[in-house]
Amino acid sequence: MRARTIASLALILFASAAAPQPAPPVAAPSAAELAQDEQRLESALLRLAPQRPGVVDAYVLTIALDSDAVFGREARVAADVLSRRYDAGGRAITLAGPIGDEASELARGSPASLARAMARIAELMDEQEDVFVLYSSSHGSPLGLSYRQNGQELDTITPKQMRALLDRHGIHNRLLILSACYSGIFVPGLQTANSVIVTAASRDRTSFGCMADNDWTFFGDAMINHALRKPQSLGAAYAEATGLVSQWERRFEVVPSQPQIFLGAQSARWLNSLERRMPSSATRPVGRPAIETSFSPFFRSAG
Repeated sequence: MRARTIASLALILFASAAAPQPAPPVAAPSAAELAQDEQRLESALLRLAPQRPGVVDAYVLTIALDSDAVFGREARVAADVLSRRYDAGGRAITLAGPIGDEASELARGSPASLARAMARIAELMDEQEDVFVLYSSSHGSPLGLSYRQNGQELDTITPKQMRALLDRHGIHNRLLILSACYSGIFVPGLQTANSVIVTAASRDRTSFGCMADNDWTFFGDAMINHALRKPQSLGAAYAEATGLVSQWERRFEVVPSQPQIFLGAQSARWLNSLERRMPSSATRPVGRPAIETSFSPFFRSAG
C-alpha cells in the first residue's frame, strides 16, 4: 500500500497542466533566429502539395505549442504516423521548436504559425472533398490549449478561437486530436456534422506524462504510438488507446483523465474513404514508453 501511495503521489505531481514541471532553461530565440523561423515556415507551407481532384486527400498538421521537448518529440512522430495512415505524403507539416541543442529545420509551433498553416492548407484543399487532420500537443488549462515557451505561458487558444479559425477558412471536414489537460473543453464548441474530435481528457480532468524529458505523454503514447499505427478504424483505435490510458492510470490510483471522442453524423463519408486506403500492416512503437520514463525513479525507491 505504501508503495502504491508513493507512486500515486508521483503521478499526480506530473499531471500535464495541473503542475507542469519546468524544463531546463533555454535561451529565448534571437531576432536572427526568429527571422530564420519565419523563412522555415514559409518554405514548409510552399512545399505542401495540391489536392488531387476526385481523391479524398488528408492535410496533416501536427503542432507542439510548448518548448518542452516531450511535446516536440510527440508532434514529430505524430506527423509520420498520421501521414502514413491517411496517405498524406507531401501534404503534412509539423510546427515544433528544437529539442535541446539539436539542430531543427522546423518552424516553431505558436498560435500565429497555426493560423498561417491553416490558412495555407485551406487554400490548397477542396473544402467539399478533403480533410484537415490536426494533432496538437501541449499543456492545457480549463480555458484551452496553453502556448508556453521556456516555461512562460504566453497565450491560450480557446475553443472559440479555434472554431473561428476553422470557420474563417471553410475547413469543414476535420479530424482534431488534442492532447492536453482539460482538452475536452473543445468538444462542445467544435462539434459539427462533419467533425471528428478526440481529446486526451475531459473538460475538468488532467492528463498525464508531460515531463519534459519524456518521449511521450500518456495519451500520445497510447493513441499515436500504439493504436493509430495499426490498420483498424478510428473508433477501434480510440478504444484501444483509452484502455491503455485507463490501465496506466489505475496502476497509480489517480483520478482518470477520461479521454473524449465525438463523431459527427456525416463524418463517416470522408473518414471511411480515408480508412479504406490505410496501410494493411502496422508499424512498431518508437521511443521510451511514457509509463516507464515518467516514474521509474519512484518505482526504484518504492520497490
